Amino acid sequence: MPKLRLLGKSYSVDDDGFLEDMATWDEDFARGLAPELGIPGGLTDAHWQVIRFIRDSHARTGQSPMVYETCKQHGLSLSGLRELFPTGHWRGACKLAGISWLCPRPVRKTYHIDPHGHLLDYREWDRPFAELIAHDLEMGAMTSRHWEILEHLRDAYVQTGRVPTVYETCDALAIDLEELAELFPSGYQRGAVRMAGLRLAARSSCQ
Repeated sequence: MPKLRLLGKSYSVDDDGFLEDMATWDEDFARGLAPELGIPGGLTDAHWQVIRFIRDSHARTGQSPMVYETCKQHGLSLSGLRELFPTGHWRGACKLAGISWLCPRPVRKTYHIDPHGHLLDYREWDRPFAELIAHDLEMGAMTSRHWEILEHLRDAYVQTGRVPTVYETCDALAIDLEELAELFPSGYQRGAVRMAGLRLAARSSCQ
């Protein structure tokens, strides 16, 4: 088990540098690690508010908050959060908060994707693929609402041969654009459509 020395203290971390035991976290862990995560000037009040929110949320629910929850709570855009934590929500803020890294389940198949990360053949899709993309986008845990939207997109594509527009999806599921944006902070195409294994320009046969 690797050891990380910060401010004269030793912490056990995993191979990715995440704290092995959340109970061993203290503020010196965050202070000492901050420069290594692109925050050389030290943690400000804005940093601490996010870090404490993540720890409080985890203590209360047993799960880390999703990126949109953190942004909404603190009135931050994704770019604003990135300015505070250059390495991202999971690899930055959650890591400083002592929250262990959540990895997707092992992938046991090869996915064929285009340069933008979209599946070339929607029939290769499975849930681990969606979870892998969610992990890549630092979204956190998938909820039933996420799966409902992804399943709707795939069902609509099979029935019509095209990806529904964002407005059609919102109308069909009685969801507003704001909620959809909160669920998929990276956007409709880069987030929801990609996670559903589809491409807006795809014209594959739906046999």
